[in-house]
Amino acid sequence: MSGARWLLIETFGGGEPTVIGLGSAPRRFVPLAQIFRQRETLAAIRGAVAATLDRLGPVDTVSEDGRRRTVTVPLHITPERVHAVLLWSGPVEEEVPPRDRVGAWYFNLSTSKSTRSDDLLDLYGVAPENRAREHAIAGVFARVITNSDESDALAKIVRSAPGTEHQAVWTVRRDDGALRAAHFSCRILEERTSAEGCEIFMRGVTHDIGDATEVSSAPPPVILEHRVLDAAAAEGDYRAIVDLRNLRLLRWMGPAMPGIAWQSLAGEPEPGIHPEDLGIAKAMSRDLAQSRTSGVLRLRTLDGGWKVVRARAVLMALDQYTTAALVTVRDPDLVD
Repeated sequence: MSGARWLLIETFGGGEPTVIGLGSAPRRFVPLAQIFRQRETLAAIRGAVAATLDRLGPVDTVSEDGRRRTVTVPLHITPERVHAVLLWSGPVEEEVPPRDRVGAWYFNLSTSKSTRSDDLLDLYGVAPENRAREHAIAGVFARVITNSDESDALAKIVRSAPGTEHQAVWTVRRDDGALRAAHFSCRILEERTSAEGCEIFMRGVTHDIGDATEVSSAPPPVILEHRVLDAAAAEGDYRAIVDLRNLRLLRWMGPAMPGIAWQSLAGEPEPGIHPEDLGIAKAMSRDLAQSRTSGVLRLRTLDGGWKVVRARAVLMALDQYTTAALVTVRDPDLVD
């Protein structure tokens, strides 16, 4: 193993485990056989990964000839599910090197909820008292600075096609203010969740690969497209990207509208449009194919009530085949 660095091996499901990190260097779903050419070494590595998944715990073994030690660390998303395995293999006399922070997560694309592992919350620098593991998918984008692939990533979320993979380097804002370059890898899977049916999940891991100011692939603090949108926003406007299939929030572009329930945190009301206004929202969505649309809607608030907003929507292309709505909401009493 080159330089005796930690390997990051994804085990999301949907195929054979592949390498997505070598030390702090990202890798593009590389088969183990492309890294380990020697048959005995490949068998030992595959065996260590399989043993880790089988026992749902770490492995620390020495080869039969007593010369090589192999160590694994599982990355759990739940006690019964491992998203990735960190693996080091080197001479027995060599000290095991420190490893990068890595955390597991998944998006339930059927419910628009995201779940984070404790390892990921460590990577984010979240204090123990603030550790909400589940929240809305849109909440992920409040912490990250995206790269030029953001539209592609959002398009994949909207399409939710099993087998789809995505990798990118985005910048994470830790709770201590540090900006870290984070390489994430994920795959969309259809999984049976009950006797009655299946749900669609995007399962992934995020790998801290260094200080964002020192990693050339990390995005700048503000990308050009966001500067343009910020410049075009009127005072009192709040902009969001909305999935046209289900009218769910994908992300806020800039600050969220104050007082609106959107994060799906424990103890908060579930986000939503007032049932009596769903017909207006659906009509706005249908009419976007021909022109810009607008309407007055009530949105769920953090206190459990409803807030009246004026909404204006335009169709936006995420990629060649996928569209969403860019929705601007404001207090109806404000003058343009």
